[in-house]
Amino acid sequence: MRNSKPVLIDNNPGRSAQTFGIARELGTEVDLIHEPSVGVVGNKGDSQCYLGVQTKVEVIQETLRQKIGYGIDQIRMRLIQPEYTIATSDGMRNGTKEMRYSLIGREVTHDSVCEHLSASGLEGIIAVVACDKPPVGTLAAILEHNRPAIIMSDGAIHPGLDSVTNEKIDIISGFQVAGSEDEDMKKRIACEACPGFGSCAGMFTYNTMQTFFGVLGMEPLHMVSPPSDDVRRIEQFPKELVGYLCSLIENQITPRDIVNRDSIRNAMITSMAIGGSTNVLLHAPEIARAAGYINFFEDIMSPEEFNYLSHDVVPVLVNARPFGNYSMIDIDAKGGVQVIVRELLNAGLLNGETLTCTGETLAQQVDRLNPPIPDGTVIYTVKTPYKNTGGLRILGGNLSTEHTAVLKLAGVEGGLENNVFNGKAKVFDAESSLLDTLKNKPHTFKDHDMVIVRYEGPSGAPGMPEMLDSTSRITTLCRQQGIVVGLMTDGRFSGGSVGLVIGHVGPEAALGGEIGLIEDGDTIIVDLNTNQINCIELSHTSILNKRKLAWEKTVKSNGGVHPSLGVVDTRLLNRMRHSSVSAKFGAGMHPNRDLWISEPRNPEETSFIPSNKFRDSTPI
Repeated sequence: MRNSKPVLIDNNPGRSAQTFGIARELGTEVDLIHEPSVGVVGNKGDSQCYLGVQTKVEVIQETLRQKIGYGIDQIRMRLIQPEYTIATSDGMRNGTKEMRYSLIGREVTHDSVCEHLSASGLEGIIAVVACDKPPVGTLAAILEHNRPAIIMSDGAIHPGLDSVTNEKIDIISGFQVAGSEDEDMKKRIACEACPGFGSCAGMFTYNTMQTFFGVLGMEPLHMVSPPSDDVRRIEQFPKELVGYLCSLIENQITPRDIVNRDSIRNAMITSMAIGGSTNVLLHAPEIARAAGYINFFEDIMSPEEFNYLSHDVVPVLVNARPFGNYSMIDIDAKGGVQVIVRELLNAGLLNGETLTCTGETLAQQVDRLNPPIPDGTVIYTVKTPYKNTGGLRILGGNLSTEHTAVLKLAGVEGGLENNVFNGKAKVFDAESSLLDTLKNKPHTFKDHDMVIVRYEGPSGAPGMPEMLDSTSRITTLCRQQGIVVGLMTDGRFSGGSVGLVIGHVGPEAALGGEIGLIEDGDTIIVDLNTNQINCIELSHTSILNKRKLAWEKTVKSNGGVHPSLGVVDTRLLNRMRHSSVSAKFGAGMHPNRDLWISEPRNPEETSFIPSNKFRDSTPI
């Protein structure tokens, strides 16, 4: 196999000393220390999600080590030792001030992987990823580095089993009983919900993004759905990954050859079809940015096209948690995500000509895998879908002038009469205040309240925490009392949240967005016929201007920041507060993002549009 770059000759004994030492300790040829480098990275952190990562990394590392050398079937490259990123646990931190570090974990992962890849000069990378934020940070760094790379999902955890009801349960089950007074039941659910190890198994953010990665082309499709403890991840996949990486290096196929406008669109359309997490609308813009597309909604898919596809073209094909009954474990048992991808390809909804990390096009990879047809219970067809309407909707209106607000329509359980919700605002300036009221004064919530939670955005919190605790308690309250209570925030949600919940409202309150001007009792209308969220009172110029002046006076009297902003007590939080961008751009730390992008892409370089051959619709 030829080298990816000319051999680097470095006779400086100071620079060579440790490299010789590493080669000896790793058991590789010392004469290869100046050849291009290959290595493995893994995601780690304080969560059950990461417990299986190290084993896979070590097996892949050993498989790669055996491939290094001078033999006919070996590669002449330098092997480096594995590196790991760190992150927090979304599940363990939800509803606490530490949750502010969750999305920041994506940024920290990006920084650490970027430093590792760039400083080590890796020419080939295999990444084992887990949970939902670190994988995106890992991929973003890989795209910026733009040397041959491939990703493997660590896999999902198995559902738990309630020993009393014999029902399958998961971490969402735990959050949804948090408001119960039955302490024995709550402890039982907590103890039984998450057996073993692996990332959340529902169609929450983790599996949304792993499916996204597979369709994007950066992860082999058949490696997405098997659970973390599946023996294939130890006995079969490592050798395949090393083989694919060697081929990528041999043919000099880089991540930016794979991740382009069409492949990102494919991944987003598939996210609609699986009823994916709202977080995909933060992560897709960040991935697009790292691939050279500065503005996702201008360069990849406009809000109008997104809504058209989600409403009229792309149905939901899976009966999966949190809006359905099954998990990724069940999807794997029915053939895996490749079943879904083939169904979408056959319906003309995806571009099958995009390149993937296996060296095949997306269509060729699916044909080789030859998945079964949808079973009709877990995975459905486009002709007879699980839900007729795609899972996500982007909203504008006078409360979302940036067109960033997102609703997971697949998870809505009621309240949309003729696609319209009309309610009264109940305002909270922090999630902690909302949680306190839900715990101690749940009777104060009334039918058709629209809870407003603000100053929880990327800059305001800072860190844009997700609100699984709050949304789960509201969901339980609504089910128990037979009422509808919505929630709207400039923060974000877990992929496990259900209900009439709208996140990513922008501009955020901390930066003067209109969500910060809402008052208790204001009329809030969510209209999915026009895809808008509006506050009736703020449609009157006199009221709008009066409230803006009052808000500005409060900010001025408090040294230039609103007093409701979250406390910043670490350098990392301070960095997020002062460098985060809008949800429109992924809510990451990129104050000078235009300077980060090299070789910007031409958004017109590809033009695949879904044909939707099996569903009636107006052409785009």
